[in-house]
Amino acid sequence: MSLENWSKNGWLRPYRTSPSQIADLFAIADRDLEDARAERLSTDWQFGIAYNATLKLCTILLYAEGYRAEKTSPITAPCRPCP
Repeated sequence: MSLENWSKNGWLRPYRTSPSQIADLFAIADRDLEDARAERLSTDWQFGIAYNATLKLCTILLYAEGYRAEKTSPITAPCRPCP
């Protein structure tokens, strides 16, 4: 399904981002991936932190295409349209 179809279904909306916002999201993803490597954390926490990084990276992809997940969408919405 195309991003346009996702938008027509109400799951995405048009969104205009900025280079600084993209940079901030990359910084969060980098931090989370680094934190997920901490051996003192349980594997459950490591997975959760890495998953959050994945959500941020999917959000970057959507923003770059001019869309944002609707607030009423499930938390995984940013990743669903990604290949």
